[in-house]
Amino acid sequence: MSLYKNLFKQTAIYGLATVVPRIMSVILTPLYVYYLTDKSKMGEVTIIFSWLVFFNVVLSYGMETSFFRFYNSDAKKEDVVSTSMISLLGSTLLFVVLGLLFQQGISNITRINTEYIAYTIGILALDALVIIPFSKLRAESRPIKYAVIKIANVGINLGLNIFFLVILPEIAANSAFFQSIYSENFQVGYIFVSNLIASSFTLLVLLPDYFKLNWNFDKQLWERMLRYGFPILIAGIAFAINEHFDKILLEWMNISLSDIGAYSACYKIGMFMVLFRTAYTLGIEPFFFSHAKNENAPQTYAEITKYFVIFGSFMALGVIVFADVLKIFLVPKSEYWTAMDIVPIIVMANFFLGIYTNLSVWYKLIDKTKIGAYISVIGAIVTLVFNFLFIPKMSYLGSAIATILAYGTMMLISYKLGQKQYPIPYDKKKIGMYLGLSIVLSGFSFYVPILRQTYIFGIISLIIFAYFVYRNERELVLKLIKRK
Repeated sequence: MSLYKNLFKQTAIYGLATVVPRIMSVILTPLYVYYLTDKSKMGEVTIIFSWLVFFNVVLSYGMETSFFRFYNSDAKKEDVVSTSMISLLGSTLLFVVLGLLFQQGISNITRINTEYIAYTIGILALDALVIIPFSKLRAESRPIKYAVIKIANVGINLGLNIFFLVILPEIAANSAFFQSIYSENFQVGYIFVSNLIASSFTLLVLLPDYFKLNWNFDKQLWERMLRYGFPILIAGIAFAINEHFDKILLEWMNISLSDIGAYSACYKIGMFMVLFRTAYTLGIEPFFFSHAKNENAPQTYAEITKYFVIFGSFMALGVIVFADVLKIFLVPKSEYWTAMDIVPIIVMANFFLGIYTNLSVWYKLIDKTKIGAYISVIGAIVTLVFNFLFIPKMSYLGSAIATILAYGTMMLISYKLGQKQYPIPYDKKKIGMYLGLSIVLSGFSFYVPILRQTYIFGIISLIIFAYFVYRNERELVLKLIKRK
């Protein structure tokens, strides 16, 4: 059990800096839903953020992962730091120049309003410039500073969003000064101004790293880092397609911004599974690598995957059962609830992605990370193909179905390939039962109207699932209770 205690500790430490900001970010969804004038504005914000994610991946071009790889293996750590920082500084400056020169062209391709292009370019540039300083903090085992800066960034962004969308309109109505700086039709712009200021703060805090740089650029090291990072770039682009490109495709295929806004808002209810998956992922990878040489490592990985499926299945069932309660807090306007049917699909899709993360340990342990990129690319192809097939017939529901098909495909491919390359004795029978039971109970509790109208069936479903786990995992449950 000490192995699992260690895993949970790592998850808590590494998850803090990522999960807390995500929780704070969740608050922005009801804020936007409530204070933006209509659903189309929410759709506009969603599409811009989707492009930001996509370009964040391109502008980092795998350099973060390359930094960790070479920082821990090269004797001259200072050269790794300076080479990677100079590389990102140069590429970011080039991006800014080209972006500002061709704003209209970018606007035509992305369909982002021209007045927001400069803000998005600024946000992307500032975020790219702090990639290596943040990575350096992690490499030097300084998690507290890392977490504080990350949380402060989101706190500033959240505070400014509240000021611009909630407070400023109120005080502008009674103050000539604030009325002169307030623009009633600039709500979307204020959201990105908030992001820009928060990103500027982050760079300002980490700017000393640039002054301490020895400015030595090792061309051979840089070329090795680029080669190592290229598969990471491809995998990152594929991930961005799987996670966010559906919103862009919806607009390209002439789905209204109002429908995209509703889809995006209800999509956020699946964020609980994302938080669980993210915290787990941050803790699980160091654990996997640290126990790779143990004789019983495959058995340990198999047990961890089973426990992940147990906890994840219960959480997914809980979120779906109480989705109509969660929507009151996360999506506080009823006109957005037209997209609620996608919630169970998105919750389960994120759960499948979490299972895929567990299953993907095999190619990382045998140093075949390119396989991960290939699997992600296959997932992206599935996403694109089924979005093009389903959106004309089912609108955003087709996008949700495409998402679960993509992650389900990735999960199955990783399992099949992994059992050939690095066999792990997964308890397929129990894992299948827990996952299947969660899906069936979730489906009945949400999609059967008479059962959804009352929470009696949902609560009974949770009790049934908990009893089923206790009956099959009694020894583990009793151990956990005794340790408490």
